[in-house]
Amino acid sequence: MASPKIASALQQIAGSSDKQQGYESLLAQIEQASSPTQLPGDLIAVIDAIFADSLGIVATRSLAGIFVKKIQTLSSNDAKIAVGEHALNIFTSQASSFEEQNAQVRELMADAYEDDEDNLAAAKVLAGIPLESSQRKVVNEDKVKFWIRITRNYLEVDDTTLAEQYLNKAKNLIYTVSDRDLNLHFKLCQARIQDARRNFLAAAQGYQDISFLPVIAEEERLHTLSMAIKCAVLAPAGPQRSRTLGRLYKDERAVTLDEFPILEKMFLDRLLSPEEVAKFAEGLAVHQLARTSDGSTVLAKAVVEHNLRGASRLYNNISFDALGLLLGLDGDKAEETTARMIEQGRLVGRIDQIERVIWFEGGEATGEKGSGRAEGVVGKELRKWDSNVQGLAEEVEKVTSELQLRYPDFVAANLVV
Repeated sequence: MASPKIASALQQIAGSSDKQQGYESLLAQIEQASSPTQLPGDLIAVIDAIFADSLGIVATRSLAGIFVKKIQTLSSNDAKIAVGEHALNIFTSQASSFEEQNAQVRELMADAYEDDEDNLAAAKVLAGIPLESSQRKVVNEDKVKFWIRITRNYLEVDDTTLAEQYLNKAKNLIYTVSDRDLNLHFKLCQARIQDARRNFLAAAQGYQDISFLPVIAEEERLHTLSMAIKCAVLAPAGPQRSRTLGRLYKDERAVTLDEFPILEKMFLDRLLSPEEVAKFAEGLAVHQLARTSDGSTVLAKAVVEHNLRGASRLYNNISFDALGLLLGLDGDKAEETTARMIEQGRLVGRIDQIERVIWFEGGEATGEKGSGRAEGVVGKELRKWDSNVQGLAEEVEKVTSELQLRYPDFVAANLVV
């Protein structure tokens, strides 16, 4: 409801011949005529009167532009949001004529929502800005800026579905944008979405790429490198993850991070203890500790698969129960995990279900489905033993021949044929 001064001024304008001039003068002086608590209500009364008078599209649009600037002067975010919502309801009735003012009000409301940390409301109000219109030309850079801003707001409330939807829109135009900061925000949003969707290998690559950009501060670069290591650790064990771990391990900056000990152990295929895993888990985000369909966490699953790969480096063969004891699982679960990794091409070996023994084969899996299967060949172990004996005999023969060349007298006196 309007204050007495503003109500009186509106009555005078209603009876004047030059209403546009009257409204412009009133809007110019409204801050002095109203108190801070009355100003939101007075602005609402003025915009209602402007649209009720049917001044014509040109005059009304000009006055609406002045009105939008007055919203910026409001000190309270709640007042900006209340006046902005009322203005949007009015502009909606003639949407095509007031697209610019509609966009400006939505941006002001989004700023207010973001200041109040209501990111979901900010994303929704920004999503209502028309970017494809014959009445309002928006360049590609501004479109990308809006979409990335919406994406970041949705990411703050962990709504990756809608965040990805708007990021995909930006993806179609980002190649036309030269602004470094905008490209940085795009890459960061992309990595965060991949992280949230548990595409950890792609997220690790994205975070590491960002960590090399000189446009951000050194502290932020180290933070993104830390995020890259966390994602790499959480990724499914296999040749692809090994390559990612290798890139991160060779990064000289990684040694300074708290995550380096677990990175080193994983890269070198060393077994991880529960204490090391628990310490690493303290630095993970909520979504990275979420439980999977089988009830285990992403981290627990990654550690089990890693320790299984580590065990394959230590043992030629191992029983189901012994492997389960090593992994902290029961024998059947250990067999199931091994079978899945072999089937997915992340581990090379074969399973003897009758004897309940797993045989690990040398070499690295390719990552292709089915490539990890190793066929059991009859007499294979016996031939392997024969080969080892032959190799030992050949080495002894080489040593004897070398002794005969260098110390013939010693060999003649001591060699027993």
